Amino acid sequence: MGGASATGVALSAGQPALPAAPAYGKASIGDVLSSAAAVLGDDSFENVLNLPAAPRICVVLADGLGKALLKQRSAHAPFLRGVMAQDNDGGHPRTLQAAFPSTTVTSLTSLGTGAVPGRHGMVGYDVLDPRQDRVVNLLGNWDAGVDPLQWQPCATVFEKLSASVPCTTVSLPRFADSPMTRAALRGSEFRGATSTHARVEEAAAALAASPRGLVYLYWSELDKAGHAHGADSAQWEHQLEELDAGMKRLAATAPADALILLTADHGMVDVPRSARIDYSVFPELVAGVRHTAGEPRMVHLYLEPGTTEEARGELMAAWLERFGKKAWVLTREQAVAAGYFGEVAHTVSARIGDVLILARESIAFYDLRRVRAQAMEVVGQHGSITKAEREVPLLRIPVTPKKAGAPRKGAKRR
Repeated sequence: MGGASATGVALSAGQPALPAAPAYGKASIGDVLSSAAAVLGDDSFENVLNLPAAPRICVVLADGLGKALLKQRSAHAPFLRGVMAQDNDGGHPRTLQAAFPSTTVTSLTSLGTGAVPGRHGMVGYDVLDPRQDRVVNLLGNWDAGVDPLQWQPCATVFEKLSASVPCTTVSLPRFADSPMTRAALRGSEFRGATSTHARVEEAAAALAASPRGLVYLYWSELDKAGHAHGADSAQWEHQLEELDAGMKRLAATAPADALILLTADHGMVDVPRSARIDYSVFPELVAGVRHTAGEPRMVHLYLEPGTTEEARGELMAAWLERFGKKAWVLTREQAVAAGYFGEVAHTVSARIGDVLILARESIAFYDLRRVRAQAMEVVGQHGSITKAEREVPLLRIPVTPKKAGAPRKGAKRR
């Protein structure tokens, strides 16, 4: 067996220790909206993040803004750099953990529900639907045979809070009634706006519309630039500059008593083209595998019914022989025991692969029998449990004091 692990789970000989599980219920992305709801007076939630008192709260989620990336590129975000330098009072954590896998589907659903992935069931970008015996996509290409409300039955923070406090989501118009929104973020008033400038205006207007309220603002552009060009690109830096300017505008236009929080759903690592691997060309890596799914950096392998433990062990040994220094190779049971999915419901367990491949170095795994070759053009990636992918910031952005007698800028809806 392998050596000691932060999770207490021993792996096969030669594998490096597993990183600790996400800090669910203490300092994870799933604790942000639920802590905000507690601040706003809903006693069914707990303020585990120790957020300060405020009658109006805006949670901004910048897709793909890893803590490490923000620190490394802070020269392109002077406003946020100043926030990081000054945000030293109070007891809230400055670093949160993404859900596992570290991907938008999973983290946004934990954010929206406050539940761990093993309860809400959104355990990957695409996963096996045992009922249909086929892999289904849970993001932008939702399977017609999957009902979002049945697949993800946990009530959202918005559903619980909106009876007493106005709740608003500001996002891209195409997400207004998407299956992903219905699964993860249902229950709020939706305001769509295409440009980042318009989204900031909508958020400020929603905050000003009521003396109490919760606003969720989704910022997608960083993640998009990272996937297309990499986080180490001029395009990503430009989008960080846009985010920085947007947060400065929001601080200048929000009501004086608003609490503005900036966080993210995951980080990102760049994977060179030479390290994007089509594993399906190696017969020993797909022997006995019925379905493949997940992220290129967190692969689910589902085995044929009746596969023996010996056969599963042989499959894992084949992966370790070829990629053991570059990835962790786990069973479903090991991942669950490590706490990566939190408490796992019996209805969710079969959605998790029998074998999981977690990228440790800058590498990504594809099954080109199932996905188009175009998928291998993605540069910036995420999904695994490395620090760069899992650690995200939690910044408290102070509202800019308004000059006495000066009218606050109006926020037009677009």
